[in-house]
Amino acid sequence: MKPKIFITRKIPEDILALMEEACEVKIWPEEDTTVPRSILEQEIREVDGLYCLLTESIDDSLLALGKNLKIVSNMAVGYNNIDIEAATARNILVTNTPGVLTETTADLTFALLMMTARRMEEASQYLRQGKWKTWSPMLLAGQDIFGATLGIVGMGRIGEALAKRAKGFDMKIIYYNRTPKPEVEKKLGVLYSSLEELLKESDFVCILTPYTTETRNLIGKKELELMKPTSILINTSRGGIVNEEDLYEALVHHKIYAAGLDVFDKEPLSTNHPLLTLTNCVALPHIGSATIKTRREMARLAAQNLITFLQGQQPPHCVNPSVLAAKQ
Repeated sequence: MKPKIFITRKIPEDILALMEEACEVKIWPEEDTTVPRSILEQEIREVDGLYCLLTESIDDSLLALGKNLKIVSNMAVGYNNIDIEAATARNILVTNTPGVLTETTADLTFALLMMTARRMEEASQYLRQGKWKTWSPMLLAGQDIFGATLGIVGMGRIGEALAKRAKGFDMKIIYYNRTPKPEVEKKLGVLYSSLEELLKESDFVCILTPYTTETRNLIGKKELELMKPTSILINTSRGGIVNEEDLYEALVHHKIYAAGLDVFDKEPLSTNHPLLTLTNCVALPHIGSATIKTRREMARLAAQNLITFLQGQQPPHCVNPSVLAAKQ
């Protein structure tokens, strides 16, 4: 008998076909709407595996309903939408999709940095609104990128990929990480710094650290006040790491020059959010990994994680490997 799985969102047909070959599949068929909690609560009661996205909150109360549930396969690198401790206590494996979106997210991060520094969104709107009347020496003048100092908070895979791009712009690169990485320093010519010194020195501060209880509100009023008034903050990691109320105040009062954000504390972001009223804040709808190739590879890897485990083998990527050890 095939194992039963539930998929919380429409995925590419060929990847769905692979899963249907190995499993008995039910799927929430919508592409642009999340599965209602009531349906998820009903479906999880019957399945051996759950294939989900960051949009689903997989908490202990939901996991408790999954009497046969053996694996939660998250189509994402991050997994702060899943209660890992509760899953582990219930002997449920959690998997993710690291590696495949590194370069794509680094591309978006640097693009957002450039877009914010050169006021591209503001300039585009200026033109579209018919405000462009003549060339002017200081019209929409922004900040230089070439030769500037880049501070990277979180030197993981994406941090390293961003540093490689910055080298092409002859940027000085400093980083803060929970632990120093001498091998990365040697390979990329980056310098380790305390968070305080990084914030004081950097022209661009890019947040690329995972979301944890320790990094919640890592960047707030005190940290923003350490930055230069010409500095730009970029966040493409997770919402909640930057305190949005404090960031709004810093931008309004020109404590920092600008911000570029792809992630927010509550997603989707309300159109009434104060940050969207500011011309010095570029906001994107969480598209860091949004290329066709990368999203397909994420979907494939999430499927591979799930199928491999349900067939009695070790999946490529697991978040709580102690569950595997307990099953051996």
